[in-house]
Amino acid sequence: MTGGLTHLDEDGSARMVDVSNKAATARQAVATGRITMNRDAAAAIAAGQVKKGDVLAVARIAGIMAAKRTSDLIPLCHPLPLSSVTVDLNLDEEGVTVTVAARTAGQTGVEMEALTGASVALLTIYDMAKALDKAMVIDGVRLLSKTGGKSGDWHAPAS
Repeated sequence: MTGGLTHLDEDGSARMVDVSNKAATARQAVATGRITMNRDAAAAIAAGQVKKGDVLAVARIAGIMAAKRTSDLIPLCHPLPLSSVTVDLNLDEEGVTVTVAARTAGQTGVEMEALTGASVALLTIYDMAKALDKAMVIDGVRLLSKTGGKSGDWHAPAS
């Protein structure tokens, strides 16, 4: 390990972390993010009047699929057998808050899966509603909590 960075070997080259000696434990991570938009776009999503279809249903499926494919997108992530991925979408008159929870019983955590799921769900909302508001803003993508594993539980400070 170089300088405490686990994805670097002793020569400073990128590597996938060897987790073979770690115990498999129950792990969960929760991530969130938000997309803000004009009121007309939010109203169209709520009324199911977006030409591309049911924005929230498609975003939910996209978030689940993305979490399952995280190791294909993030180069040094381990492929994980996810036992559960939930995508909650909270629509209000100014946008959508996405919350993704990912679970596994494994040797490494699921933070990246939760973050990837939230990010792709938000990008899907943008894609489906961009004809209504090209100025939508995606922000606040962050980890809310993680449980399990050697480093124990962690919860984001209240904002």
